[in-house]
Amino acid sequence: MENEFYEILRHFDISITPSVYGNGHINDTYLVHSQPNYILQRINKRVFTDPPAVMENILGVTAFLRDKIAKAGGDPDRETLNLITTVDGKPYYHHTDGEYYRMYKFIDHAISYDIVENPMQLYNAAKAFGKFQNLLADYPAEKLHETIKDFHNTRSRYAQFREALEKNLSGRADTARDEIDFVLAREKDAGVIVDALADGSIPLRVTHNDTKLNNVMLDETTGEGVCVIDLDTVMPGSLLYDYGDALRFGGSSGAEDEKDLSKIWFDVEKFTAFTKGFLEELPSITDKELALLPFSIKLMTLECGARFLADYINGDVYFKTKYPEHNLVRARTQFKLVKEIEDKMDELNAIVRELAGR
Repeated sequence: MENEFYEILRHFDISITPSVYGNGHINDTYLVHSQPNYILQRINKRVFTDPPAVMENILGVTAFLRDKIAKAGGDPDRETLNLITTVDGKPYYHHTDGEYYRMYKFIDHAISYDIVENPMQLYNAAKAFGKFQNLLADYPAEKLHETIKDFHNTRSRYAQFREALEKNLSGRADTARDEIDFVLAREKDAGVIVDALADGSIPLRVTHNDTKLNNVMLDETTGEGVCVIDLDTVMPGSLLYDYGDALRFGGSSGAEDEKDLSKIWFDVEKFTAFTKGFLEELPSITDKELALLPFSIKLMTLECGARFLADYINGDVYFKTKYPEHNLVRARTQFKLVKEIEDKMDELNAIVRELAGR
């Protein structure tokens, strides 16, 4: 492997052997210790079937961000990802074995967290995601490639769910009738955001599409958000996808695969902290987007739960599982959160209106 790394890194004019870094589930990531330090990643071609399109998106968005950050007096070397080009000027290296590699400058004195330890972390992460959205508000989102087709098209996700149910490849459908009925009873919600995008009542924006806490680097001293990372799923879409998915994860009281549902609820304190930070950095949000914020959490949570349940019915062919009922357990936690959000919807809407001052 060392010889292989030497071959890869020489295309970036570097001759130092890297070490494994982080715990990402998609791409293989390595830290190159030098002055400065770098991050080397192998792009997962199974998930991202067109790596050059992924890299074209990232190159365009990060160049745009660098310019905006510099004009605002910020530090573009720290506040956005910085691609290192190969010796022949390309933003990635295509190895002879068919794999694609890219390199970024390492962001020093910053850290990411896999688990929400306190609401202030969510507040700071939300400010970073809000700033990311606001800086890209005038980016031509329609020029971005759709790196994973229909990723948050909930109508398509429902069609996939119904197909899984019809085929019942695992024969498990009868073991999840309550969960299946839960999904089908909410199918009317599937088109709310995609239809609003289609008719122009909410704007098409650049979306991150993986707004977990660990995709924001926080300053190791101040705890403030430094940089939004992991831009592979940057695509055209709605900011409601990013906001909703962030709180699907960040607003939960427990783990995504918690078996004891009494430990799962939607945490209003975390919701308030995230929403406050997000709105503070996003003056470009429209009235309709604002009105749909709490609904978007419900929809993204429902969509994720339906995907877990569909994979359970399909025989666990997409998500990694540790035991036969793992995907069913994941689905149940999501549906518990959906019900919690539905029950608290009036309260959540009131908090949004108060924070927005509209």
